[in-house]
Amino acid sequence: MNVDDGQINMRFNNRDPVYLQVVRYFKEGLAAGRLSAGDVIPSRREIAGLLKINPNTAQKAYKEMEDQGLIITEGNSPSRIASNEQLIGSIRDELIQEAAAAFIDSIKNIDVPVEELLNVVRKQYLKGR
Repeated sequence: MNVDDGQINMRFNNRDPVYLQVVRYFKEGLAAGRLSAGDVIPSRREIAGLLKINPNTAQKAYKEMEDQGLIITEGNSPSRIASNEQLIGSIRDELIQEAAAAFIDSIKNIDVPVEELLNVVRKQYLKGR
């Protein structure tokens, strides 16, 4: 996530509300270490312009992140990533669990033995690194 240089590479899908996709993008940035506790993030207006989304959608995303304790906004100061290591760990776990559940749902009808599946996943994962 290169928010400092005005670069955010994000693709929206048609399934999920845009504001939740923005929240997920920030969560993924935290889980991957591209964002850290205390980092200043763009203003709501800036993020709307960078992502070419409605400012109200950006506001809704930031409100959701504040409600979840992901970001802190105090007065007129810029919004920052919260300094909560426990929350960051739980976000990482949440994203992994969501991805695993989606994968399992997509593959369970094939009836692949777990060991074979783990070997395929391991090979694909290492191939992509």
